[in-house]
Amino acid sequence: MTPAPGERHAYHRMDGWERLYLLDLIVSVAFVLLDDALTVAWKAVVLCLLGGCTAAYVFLGRRIPGGPYGTNGRAYVVLSIVLFTPVSVLCPPTRFLLFAFGPQYYILLPKRQAMLATVALNVAPVLCLPLLPSSGEDLLALSVIGLLSLASNLVFGPWIQDVVEQSKGRALLIEELENSRAEVARLSAAQGAAAERERLAGEIHDTLAQGFTSIIMLLQQPDERRIGLAVRTARENLAEARALIAALGPAPLDGSTLEEALGRMVSRFGEELAVTASFGVSGESQPMWTGAEVVLLRAAQEALANVRRHARASAVTVTLDHLPSAARLTVRDDGVGLGPSAADGYGLRGMRARAEQVGGCLSLTAAAGEGTVLEITVPVSPATVRRGV
Repeated sequence: MTPAPGERHAYHRMDGWERLYLLDLIVSVAFVLLDDALTVAWKAVVLCLLGGCTAAYVFLGRRIPGGPYGTNGRAYVVLSIVLFTPVSVLCPPTRFLLFAFGPQYYILLPKRQAMLATVALNVAPVLCLPLLPSSGEDLLALSVIGLLSLASNLVFGPWIQDVVEQSKGRALLIEELENSRAEVARLSAAQGAAAERERLAGEIHDTLAQGFTSIIMLLQQPDERRIGLAVRTARENLAEARALIAALGPAPLDGSTLEEALGRMVSRFGEELAVTASFGVSGESQPMWTGAEVVLLRAAQEALANVRRHARASAVTVTLDHLPSAARLTVRDDGVGLGPSAADGYGLRGMRARAEQVGGCLSLTAAAGEGTVLEITVPVSPATVRRGV
């Protein structure tokens, strides 16, 4: 489980080992004070030695498990063995401290060194005991306790150290996973922002920019009819801007069908350019999802804008064909055709991208002097898109 912010991983916490060590020290001090076999002077010596062990641990032996090994830890291990060996010989009841020192060595030293240190810790008192006037029972008891302590340290110590190292590795993997998730979230947000910017750029290009272009062309040779068309175009541009800001559907569709919106668009185009512009519908009309209607409407706007800017056409025909599971919009003109720069322009790329987003396709046929035919086909329902039709 990932720790909460500011919380250390379990393998970093030394609370349990330190409580065990503190409890063993307190009990050891009590045994020393209650040991009638020791004189006051020897009690003072033993207490000083235990105090030295404690001071060595505080200043040298405290290390976060899983962190780097250092010379301080090795110094503490040596000092603890040197200081505690006479304590365990002079006051046998303190020998259970052997069980507290062992885990410390595996925290402070690499596995092999820790195993050698625990062997030295448990063997040293047995070797030193014959130097003192002690009974055979003391030697036997110390040997048994030493063997038990040594066995437990050699069995559980390496296992605990392996658990700590594996926990450290898992903690690093968790941290990498969290960083990866944060990076994925950042990239997703950036991609979403870029997609939204591209969408807004397409909306502005297909609506406001084209409307302003129409207004400029109408006002270049002003008369009453052209001024009226420019005013109407400006009002429609304002409606488009408001719809764009409010994240609504395209303004020309508000309160009208796709056929009616396309018919008005083609009629106005013919009025603006004083050319023959016709709109026709074939097939049986059927309900169409908003995404498809928006794509067809924007495609018609862009196609007529290209005719206005590049084609120099005298006639334009726009046809909406209702197919069984799709709708096809065809824009045909008798102009000079599209040049390479226009055919690969931003508007056509945007139309193609819009069509592909809803599962449709776009085709363009243009030849110099033979006019241009643009066809865009989109599915009539989102379910058709999901099925890949």
